[in-house]
Amino acid sequence: MALLDRLIASTSPSAALRRAVRLTERGEVKQAFPLLTRAARAGIAEAEYRVGRCYLEGSGVPPSLVDGVRWLERAANQGYVDALARLATLSIHGLATSMDVSGASAAGSAANLFAANVAAEPDFESGIRWARKAAEAGSADGQAVLGYILTSGPEHLRNLDEAHLWYERSAVAGCPQGALGYALSLARTAKDPEEQAKVAEYLRQAADAGLPTGLYLFAIMTERGLGVTADRPAAIQLFRQAAEKGSRPSQARWGLALLEGHGVAANPTEGESWLRRAALAGDPEAAAVVGDLYAKGGKLPPNYAEAAIWFRRGAEAGHRGASRALGLLHLTGAGVPRDSEEAARWFRVSAQAGDPGARVDLANLLLRGDASAEDAVHTRQWFEQAAASGDLVAAFNFGVCLAEGVGVERDDRKAAEWLRRAADGVVNAQYWYGRMLAEGRGLDANPEEGRAWIKRAADVGMVEAEVMLAEMMLTGRGGSRDHTAALALFEKAAGRGHVGAMFAMGAMHGGGHDVPTDRLTAQKWFAAAAERGHAYGQMMLGRYLVRGLAGERDFDRARMWLERAIAQGLQDARGDLAALPPQAEPQQDEPQAVNR
Repeated sequence: MALLDRLIASTSPSAALRRAVRLTERGEVKQAFPLLTRAARAGIAEAEYRVGRCYLEGSGVPPSLVDGVRWLERAANQGYVDALARLATLSIHGLATSMDVSGASAAGSAANLFAANVAAEPDFESGIRWARKAAEAGSADGQAVLGYILTSGPEHLRNLDEAHLWYERSAVAGCPQGALGYALSLARTAKDPEEQAKVAEYLRQAADAGLPTGLYLFAIMTERGLGVTADRPAAIQLFRQAAEKGSRPSQARWGLALLEGHGVAANPTEGESWLRRAALAGDPEAAAVVGDLYAKGGKLPPNYAEAAIWFRRGAEAGHRGASRALGLLHLTGAGVPRDSEEAARWFRVSAQAGDPGARVDLANLLLRGDASAEDAVHTRQWFEQAAASGDLVAAFNFGVCLAEGVGVERDDRKAAEWLRRAADGVVNAQYWYGRMLAEGRGLDANPEEGRAWIKRAADVGMVEAEVMLAEMMLTGRGGSRDHTAALALFEKAAGRGHVGAMFAMGAMHGGGHDVPTDRLTAQKWFAAAAERGHAYGQMMLGRYLVRGLAGERDFDRARMWLERAIAQGLQDARGDLAALPPQAEPQQDEPQAVNR
């Protein structure tokens, strides 16, 4: 057989090509390559193209990008359509080196011939030149590449209308890439069901050809019922196929479906594995979901350190939810160092991306003095814009900005106006507006109406409103005095961790109110407030321990709590501290004889 090949090659380059094609079809590429080379050196364009492909694919010869491109260019310069289309594709992937037919680089550097097969930057200029020649010669693949460059290439090369025409020609000719491009071009203007159905039909063609992006987009349309009948299980299987072909967003969707059991039997372990794969490939949504899995825990306790790693991946890729979550971890010190500046940075990123929760988080940091003046201005602007569009939550937040002077000069009158708007639907606004009425901030004082608004917020469980309403009931401001009801509200708020309510519980049980005196219970609540840093609670606990008001005297503990209260600036505690007996001097042991 080798002898026959040599005889054929020596007599006719065309015969050598025909023999090489037959050998290639039988899978005998290594035997075919010398025959192809003979025909290519004779200048037969098809042979030049096939030799170029052999070098590119490493078929019958060691792979060489440089040699592959050189032979493709020789074929392309003879107008061989497949070579033109292949060079266009290589160019936009940065894999084609511009050379003349002799093999010398256009830049005149022979070193390019021996360079490693490393991709450079995309060469759209060369790509559009090759693609246009291929497209005009009738290559469906070339038409698809030309459509892509005209759509997604550098701005100066873009022409969406021309791209649409080339994509259409490619799609009609049966090219899957053309069908995908044509579907995306149609989708730019598709609005009614008939137009959506046309988009879906071309996406189906791309999906049937196994294109990962076609599978993913057709899955989206199938899931949402756009242009096709909605079919969640079918969409999930399309996501699976695309995921297996490496589509990153499909890996995330398939993983989430397995995790939650949507459209497929639940398999949390496999679901998490797919989500991890997508996240490691750079999918921000998948990274955020994996972060949530670690933050929430499950059978195992939450792992905030691991959650922070995944949230950071998502945040750095621009995911606004992951950015906010990372900010919250830094705010609380869960899994990462507590750092209000770092928290503000990630809240800022999330807020600028449009996350309303992050904007509120950033505003809360501003109220604490932990964010910048620039943040204050941006935050106020976000809330003002949203409030003007009718967002009641934003109206509340904008009102707070005005009331506290966040990013704008303090204006109690305007603050009251915005808070009143928001109070019709936002519990926090009811509380704030009630306070402003009770205090006469920005409008005439009206304790009765203020108490009514505060009661509305308290009735749905807002702890701050419960405490303020209890205080008003205690003093009779804005209505009748009712110490029993006040005590019940204080107890409810104290049970949910409100330190001021804990102190109030101690004060009411300590006597002087219309409820039974119970100093043992009073001391318990003063202790609870003191342990949480409440200065008056610390002073009262010290006073109880000095005087034994609940039956217990403990001068050492009393001194400790009184000193803590004084350290917080509560000078009233100095008198109680002075009333303590002096501390006994520590006794030293008598020296003893040593037996020798």
